[in-house]
Amino acid sequence: MALPDAMDVAMLREIRERVEQLWLEEGPNAGSEFLQEPGARRLANLVDKGEIFERVVSHAAVLERVRHVLGDDFKLSSLNARSTDPRSDDSQPLHCDVGAVADDAGFWVCNTIWLLDDFTAENGATRVVPGSHHWRRLPQKELADPKAPHPREILVTGRAGTVVVMNTHAWHGGTANRTDRPRRALHGFYVRGDKPQQQYQKALLRPETQARLSPKLRKILALDDPRNDALSSKVTRMSGFLK
Repeated sequence: MALPDAMDVAMLREIRERVEQLWLEEGPNAGSEFLQEPGARRLANLVDKGEIFERVVSHAAVLERVRHVLGDDFKLSSLNARSTDPRSDDSQPLHCDVGAVADDAGFWVCNTIWLLDDFTAENGATRVVPGSHHWRRLPQKELADPKAPHPREILVTGRAGTVVVMNTHAWHGGTANRTDRPRRALHGFYVRGDKPQQQYQKALLRPETQARLSPKLRKILALDDPRNDALSSKVTRMSGFLK
């Protein structure tokens, strides 16, 4: 589901400026709290790195669509940034986020892609296999080569400023950037309330950040949910691709 212009011009500019500032400040350590990868710049733990990201994870229209996938009981799992390098030909294999398969209670992962640049067929747009979120199967167990094109895949393209909300039990993956410019995006990843966060927010957010958060944001981040504390003792970082 795409929400064109979910970011107005001012918000888009502010996010772009802040992520570029963070990439400059963090240098080779950028993304090290979670994941670094060849051919892409990463950032992690973004809620702790600027008020603009608090607005991202609490965007009302986006959360309404997340609720459609996960129901009323959900929380932020992680907020990261990814920028595919120019002329980077390393595409991702088809995957389900954190290796998630829907369970008896239904769907439990939902990702939001914040397009900071246009997504095109040439610059690394996400590919997805429509309907695969209903299959309850993982592509790495079903496909001889999850990196190969799938006959049913489509590309998620759109203008900068769009937010795409995806049920990421669906098979999907980033594609190669064949242009001379980076392709930047934020990924606001949400999970059902009874599942662990990919990045345990209570441990990552500085005390001064937590102190200023509104009750609404504290709920989105599950800072006061005892279930989340119990879950974190079992899993503090789930594995799996997030584009």
